[in-house]
Amino acid sequence: MRDTEREETHPDLYSKLASVGPYGVAVGHALITMVEPHPGYERAYHRWYEDDHFIAGAMAMPWIYAGRRWVATRDLQLLRYPSESAIAQPVTDGCYITVYWLTSGRYDDHMQWTVGINKRLNRDGRVFQQRTHVFTAFQDHEATVYRDGAAGPRDFHALDHPYAGLVVEVIDAESPEQRAELLEWLRSRHLPRRLAGSPAAMVTVFRPTPLPGDRMTYVKQVEGVDTRLTLLWFLEADPRECWEPYFTGLDAPVAETGLGRVELVAPFIPTIPGTDRYVDRLR
Repeated sequence: MRDTEREETHPDLYSKLASVGPYGVAVGHALITMVEPHPGYERAYHRWYEDDHFIAGAMAMPWIYAGRRWVATRDLQLLRYPSESAIAQPVTDGCYITVYWLTSGRYDDHMQWTVGINKRLNRDGRVFQQRTHVFTAFQDHEATVYRDGAAGPRDFHALDHPYAGLVVEVIDAESPEQRAELLEWLRSRHLPRRLAGSPAAMVTVFRPTPLPGDRMTYVKQVEGVDTRLTLLWFLEADPRECWEPYFTGLDAPVAETGLGRVELVAPFIPTIPGTDRYVDRLR
């Protein structure tokens, strides 16, 4: 590399930035992005995301340290509920979801980079337009509840561990105050009971944060910033094998509390990197 090129990339700044600020391994934040490729573009979207965007638009960035893609084939989409969802209309929309972990305390730093890199990718024609963001948000970690206590993988391992399934649950509280009550009920009562003896090893709970004003125009602003909770259930079994009795009826206990309403329960299985497996089973 020529000296002028090194100056343009400001290599001296990297050592300075690395020497300050948080750098722990805790899950501080997540990017959760559920996307629906437009009909006829399923394979093209999958190949673009896996071969380019997953890396250049996420994993190569500072302070993202884990990521994993998941897919909902048509049979998995048909298990979703409620049919009238504030998240997806119709509720089957959003056949791919990707989850990333961000280092605690580095959200603002990461956002500076991600806005810049996505503007650059857009200018360079490396953004796939034939897709719809169904549920995309950066989120702050609120809690993790484990089935087996201190045994087994921790939440910061979850995107690297070979879990066989993921269930995404989104709950809207009636107010910010009720969200705090709902979170405590989930953490101390509901989730420990529901996890006991189940195929889910852990549940991570997040709350969404607003996207910056200079985000890309094709990504809509986050809804429910003050009232929404997102739960990620990490499964040791294919969700189709354990949907009954573990994941049907998650909405009823929430409704009984009077604190909120379940707006989405959606199962996924992991993609197989480097393959087009499941692309022909989305419709």
